[in-house]
Amino acid sequence: MSTTVPGTPSWLRETNDRTALSLLLEHGPLTRNGIGKLSRLSKPTASQIVSRLETAGLIQVVGEISGGRGPNAVSYGVRPDRVLGVAVNISESMIRSTIVDAHGIEHPVVETPIVGTDVRSAVADLRGAIDCATLASATSATTVHLVCIGVQGSVNPRTDELSFIDTLPGWPRTGVRQQLEVHLGRTVHIENDVNLAAIAERSEGAGAGASSFALLWMDDGLGLAVDLDGTVHRGSAGGAGEIGYLPVPRSAIGIDPEATDLQDLIGGPAIIRIARRHGVEGADARSVALALTDHPNRHAVFAEMAPRIALGVVPVLAILDPEVMVIGGPIGIAGGDQLAALVREEIERDQPWRPRIRGSAVVGDPVLRGARHTLVAQVRERLFTELVTLP
Repeated sequence: MSTTVPGTPSWLRETNDRTALSLLLEHGPLTRNGIGKLSRLSKPTASQIVSRLETAGLIQVVGEISGGRGPNAVSYGVRPDRVLGVAVNISESMIRSTIVDAHGIEHPVVETPIVGTDVRSAVADLRGAIDCATLASATSATTVHLVCIGVQGSVNPRTDELSFIDTLPGWPRTGVRQQLEVHLGRTVHIENDVNLAAIAERSEGAGAGASSFALLWMDDGLGLAVDLDGTVHRGSAGGAGEIGYLPVPRSAIGIDPEATDLQDLIGGPAIIRIARRHGVEGADARSVALALTDHPNRHAVFAEMAPRIALGVVPVLAILDPEVMVIGGPIGIAGGDQLAALVREEIERDQPWRPRIRGSAVVGDPVLRGARHTLVAQVRERLFTELVTLP
């Protein structure tokens, strides 16, 4: 890729092109005059930029705007199909995927059940996810340049190693991103699923506007994501947040004498046992969460969970003292602010902290939503890099 020197004509063209493209992404369709006014560039310069971007296939005519007397002005928009990404959430039993474009338009989400694991591989999983997503949105797989994957495990960005990934049989533990990029021919970003959920929580959920927040993810497994001023803390080897391995305190003996770590105390099996004591059936945490949606005993279930969850939240408060503590995952979403209030009462009864605790406020699949937010930024940046090659 060529480089430009600040102050040269090529640098000025690239800067103006980037400004125009940014305005079209921010404001939507604009006329040549509209681009000129918002960028404070002259009409001839704005017209040259539009012609250059249109010739390069980065923008296209999308309509006309009536200006009163005289012919209507043509409006332009960024081509949504020039660069696409695919957001993927891979769980133990399901692959969910969706197309992501530079505008952040909502595309269909495809759910692909995982049947059998004997011949499963990372490449096959991702190829299937990309094919399903492009088919559902009537787009071409050839325009998919980026993939963002949420996995139930830790990702070491320095060594390209995966750990704690029992739900991904057939996936390599080392060099996985490199292998995927070689076989798929696309840029791949792999992220812990709870970290992606935290990105969604920051962008559109309970973490919006907070200086810092922590997300306790309650599914069959436990996870914790920490957002510090808009940046997710991943740890030196990507292993931050594996809270399920934290030993339980002595005070947990009276609640569950058999529990040795937080996974035993508030993981999937414990959730299922608590729910069944109150007549709520479910084979896993997600099915329990679904059954709790309108069950008459939902409050009793959450009231029994609250002291256990409080024991998991207190260490987070003691170490990080986040502005907001979010309870997410299927159980946190099902419990919402009702469960959050019960946990807060438990903590304030015996502890010095007075935390703001909230239920997850992300609508839909938080992991997939976080992957989408990540990809929108990456897709736009990929479009900007193409400006360097324009004549």
